[in-house]
Amino acid sequence: MASIHNDIPLNASARDVWDAVRDFGALHRRLVPGFVTACQLDGDARVVTFANGSVAREVLVDCNDERQRLVYAIDNERLKHYSASVQVIADGEATCRLLWTIDMLPNELADYVREQTRNAVVAMHKAFPPAA
Repeated sequence: MASIHNDIPLNASARDVWDAVRDFGALHRRLVPGFVTACQLDGDARVVTFANGSVAREVLVDCNDERQRLVYAIDNERLKHYSASVQVIADGEATCRLLWTIDMLPNELADYVREQTRNAVVAMHKAFPPAA
């Protein structure tokens, strides 16, 4: 099973970043604008449209405010397994780290997903730019 780990420093408080992460239906506006172009809630899931045109249905597995951790899964014909967790950890008053871990099968899709996460990280840095 492929595991993709991202430890992303962000120039925003953990509270502000967590507020964006936990806003499950606003991914395209608050956390990764530009990388995700649309996000629509569908029961306990969100239907996400990415800038490259691909669409995924991400099911909310857990949202824990105390741990500032959100878990979601994707179940489609291309992926045998896809589970991801996003956790926000304070790194001082005005900065934090976002830990994003993805476990997935088949391994052959890992390079594609890894490249997509790189694009998502660029969008996150635009959503939470350094203080001027």
